[in-house]
Amino acid sequence: MQIPTFTVDAFTDRPFSGNPAAVCLLENDLNEDLHQKIATEMNLSETAFIRKLQPGDDFTKSSCFGLRWFTPANEVPLCGHATLAAAAVLFHIQKNTNAVLTFVTLSGELKARRVEDHIVLDLPLYLTYPQVLQEVEDLIKAAIGDMIVQDLRYSPDTKKLLVRLSDAYERSALEELQVNAQRFLSTEKTGKVKGLILTLKGNSSGKHKGHDFYSRYFSPWYGILEDPVTGSAHAVLSSYWSEQLGKKEMLAFQCSRRGGELKISLRNDGRVDIAGQIAIVLKGNLTF
Repeated sequence: MQIPTFTVDAFTDRPFSGNPAAVCLLENDLNEDLHQKIATEMNLSETAFIRKLQPGDDFTKSSCFGLRWFTPANEVPLCGHATLAAAAVLFHIQKNTNAVLTFVTLSGELKARRVEDHIVLDLPLYLTYPQVLQEVEDLIKAAIGDMIVQDLRYSPDTKKLLVRLSDAYERSALEELQVNAQRFLSTEKTGKVKGLILTLKGNSSGKHKGHDFYSRYFSPWYGILEDPVTGSAHAVLSSYWSEQLGKKEMLAFQCSRRGGELKISLRNDGRVDIAGQIAIVLKGNLTF
């Protein structure tokens, strides 16, 4: 059996930065256990599987497909960067002729469209609520030590904890922070938190001006110690920072080692458009 497979760097315009995802095009149904085996083999934060919904569907002409995402450890309900990568494979490699693609996923229908040199994802927007420090104090201490926390929020829909660092810190403090995410597993065993977002307000002056906010994202509970650029985390960050900054259009930067930029636009229907660029770095076939 051969499965066309691609590696796409998402939320970047150059190879070997942004967030890599594997994308598999499934001409036929795949045995359920093979999804996880392939994702473990690819060993990227996400492997996306695009499947046809009807027998007569065509990767070049059809506009609606099934989409699933797997980490090396398990299936996840939402992955932004691998959705961007999946859309890139259909638009740029399969030369799909539709202006908008719809993906049927565990998080409902997601749409992707081309706008100039970006691909725009239409994602759910997840609200955050104040979180009592005492409940997660050990986890936060494991993540940031004695750094000052300015705000603490929780997103029940995504089980993500948002930790906003003090505005007194510069971007470099977030970038240089040494985080041992493996330690999170022993400090948070309740199942309440499945992802930890560290975020910082952007600086309107200095060499990095222009970004409204910065972040880093950790999810060892899903087998991802640190994710380079995370669409699903920005579905949480967008609602928080829009409220804090009073803005609906924002530019975000995720401060991982690879780094990546996301253009954010809150919609009037309670969802969010997150746009990014891509670089396709590998084309081939899985053979087994």
